[in-house]
Amino acid sequence: MDDWPGSELSDEELDVAYNVRRKAGPELFERHMIRYRAESEQAVAGLPGHAGVVYDEPSGERLDVWGVDGEGLRPVFVFLHGGYWMALSRAESSFMARGLHEQGIATVVPDYTLAPKATLEEIVRQVRAAVAWVYRRGREHGLDPERIVVGGSSAGGHLTGMTMVGGWQGPLGLPGDVVKAAMPISGLFDIRPITRTYVNRYVRLDLERAAALSPALLPSDHRCPALLVVAENDGDGFLTQSRLFHPHWDASDLMVVPGRDHFDVVLDLGDGESSTGRALADLVRSV
Repeated sequence: MDDWPGSELSDEELDVAYNVRRKAGPELFERHMIRYRAESEQAVAGLPGHAGVVYDEPSGERLDVWGVDGEGLRPVFVFLHGGYWMALSRAESSFMARGLHEQGIATVVPDYTLAPKATLEEIVRQVRAAVAWVYRRGREHGLDPERIVVGGSSAGGHLTGMTMVGGWQGPLGLPGDVVKAAMPISGLFDIRPITRTYVNRYVRLDLERAAALSPALLPSDHRCPALLVVAENDGDGFLTQSRLFHPHWDASDLMVVPGRDHFDVVLDLGDGESSTGRALADLVRSV
């Protein structure tokens, strides 16, 4: 339990590895956040869809469906936002919706209850409930339940991993391969290092719970194809996480995006001409 990525580092060194907001600096970080909201608003303006649909009755959490036009079922990209499980929302997270719509792909962006109001176990339950909603109710909203691809950035990359692993689908009445492919971006796959960073003031994990919530430590009978994306200028912790998870998930490819950092690499999903945008469309078309 004591041997995990970075366990030999001091708390200060771990903070440097995982505090990507500090690495970016306040001015650049704020510019990125403004882009998230502005590009999301532009992407969905006038786009056909269904906004604010309750997908989980216990929590009341909602999701948005974008890029469906009533002309048949579309493959769907479910995007799980980042923010270290304690920030952001679906309002900043639909910047890829228009570009995907133009390629015949729908986008679903769920909210989830943020920490510390919700435990990380509850957040994981909610995002899995969002996938279950797409599978059960997707046809009513123009979504193909047999072509679900899940992706997310940072904490959303961790949550993507928690939809890739096995053991949760059966109790929800879902097939083991409900997630046909995945794209975690700057993901966290062994979250035990988080227990010694500032983030733990919000998520309040111990090593045992962190291990139970780490995709790299959980079994999976069905390994969906996955493209692991990380930025060249990402935090060192995030680069390490993707590089270690790549050989563990033997159905994965690893793409390190040059010239990008932790916050702008995901914005490339909104640019169909970028390497990341093309890779996403190819991944969805492959299922």
